[in-house]
Amino acid sequence: MQLTVTTVVLLILVPTLFWRVYSRLKLVFRRQESVAWRHWVAAAGLPILLLAAGQSMLANIPALSMMAAAVIAGAWMAFFALRKTRFETVGLKLYFTPPSRTAILVSMLFVARVLQIGVEFYANRQSEHPHIINQAEVMQHPLTVIPFGLLIGYLTAYSIGLLRWHMAQKPQE
Repeated sequence: MQLTVTTVVLLILVPTLFWRVYSRLKLVFRRQESVAWRHWVAAAGLPILLLAAGQSMLANIPALSMMAAAVIAGAWMAFFALRKTRFETVGLKLYFTPPSRTAILVSMLFVARVLQIGVEFYANRQSEHPHIINQAEVMQHPLTVIPFGLLIGYLTAYSIGLLRWHMAQKPQE
């Protein structure tokens, strides 16, 4: 294999992007204020996204099944993450601190797949004999639907849990 300038750039760029996303996610999964509308958007919007993705896979039952299993696994992970979440009420404000390891793991699996798809498209374009990449095949590949299902299942279930907690709280004065 011959190393070209573009290959070297990719070898440097991909780990850098991966590290940058990881660093950003560590900041996201810290103590944060519980805002009901954000929980509602995730609890309602993500299942709509999931239904749209599932509708596009109706002809591919194995991919649809893998995504459904991944959604269930993601929701299961969120259930246990909610049990480890630290909840606080400070005056009129509600705060929560999620267990960052699980959320970062699920998010990074999805990010890794997105980066892999980008590298594959780029490598195909740079090839001497590029082949036509079928977008439906890429989007319904097990390495795509499993991280996607895990992420959607996790975030939806976690948001529903946060919403339930948020609505059950009576702010202290």
